[in-house]
Amino acid sequence: MIFLWVGFIGLILALLALDLGVFHRRAHAVSLREAFFWSVIWITCGLLFSKFVYFGYQNHWFGLGTTPDPVDRAMNTGTTAALKYLTGFVVEKSLSADNIFVIAMIFNFFGVPPIYRHRVLFWGIVGALVLRGVMIAIGATLVARFTWILLIFGVFLIVTGIKMLFLNAEDVDPNKNAAVRLARRLFPVTSRFHGQHFLVRAGTKASHEGALPGEEDVRDEAVEGAKPGTLLLTPLAIALVTVETSDVIFAVDSIPAIFAITGDPFLVFTSNVFAILGLRALFFVLSGMIEKFRYLKASLSLVLVLIGVKMLVAKKLHHLLGEHFHVIVLAVVLSILAAGVLFSMVHGKKRTRA
Repeated sequence: MIFLWVGFIGLILALLALDLGVFHRRAHAVSLREAFFWSVIWITCGLLFSKFVYFGYQNHWFGLGTTPDPVDRAMNTGTTAALKYLTGFVVEKSLSADNIFVIAMIFNFFGVPPIYRHRVLFWGIVGALVLRGVMIAIGATLVARFTWILLIFGVFLIVTGIKMLFLNAEDVDPNKNAAVRLARRLFPVTSRFHGQHFLVRAGTKASHEGALPGEEDVRDEAVEGAKPGTLLLTPLAIALVTVETSDVIFAVDSIPAIFAITGDPFLVFTSNVFAILGLRALFFVLSGMIEKFRYLKASLSLVLVLIGVKMLVAKKLHHLLGEHFHVIVLAVVLSILAAGVLFSMVHGKKRTRA
């Protein structure tokens, strides 16, 4: 099993290195067409991985499918494992859409130029992957040892889904973020961006390919109390800190959601990873169309409530729906999300005509 984990993590690191080191080596503003292309690529990768999940659990590669799933206490066959993976992938991908709204607000608040946003998102995703890995490891251990914790997760998801309806991204003030306040207390912060640098030193030239005019030199920028050679944070670093801490909040919601579907650590982790990997491209696709999907938040809230209820009455639902339980859950989740997008588009057309 250890070889499976090492191989999967190695694959993800290779994809990330290829993404940043080859395809996005130079800073540039990501166009809608480019973002849509990469969204399709990442979603396709996530869907194709379900094939590996199916054959891996069906043939027990690396010991997959040889232990009961902590959630339903049943052995995962190739079909059930693939369905659980796909459901988790769809749920996590959908919940990340709400995170996109907050990230867009953060970028606007700090005035991050479009040319640098991909870099912030890249390192934000790397941090999110590490964070999710730790939270999933803890969650899987708790679910395996204390099955009653699923009931707590279920109630938490229902409450979170209801609260999401009334949460406005514009009410989030990055200046009140504890991590941001701590960063500003520990490090002096420059008043302007310096290329793609998160850190610069006072009294030095910090040129960088792709820097905007007036951003290259730190020597002519006065930072209170900063002696030559002092390490300085740039606004880009503060934006990154805010994005990372916002993901902590959203992870608290999404991790219990995936454990409502499966407690298998491999299915939980892989579905989360592939959902997060496409978040950067999805951001550039959706950030310019946030207003058009005004009912998406309502549909996401309903999905959370539905998953929470499922977690509370899973045994009764499984008995009622029979062997097609996981197929029905996936179909309902997709239908709710599709309805949110459809209502948003129809309402948008009505407003345009009016």
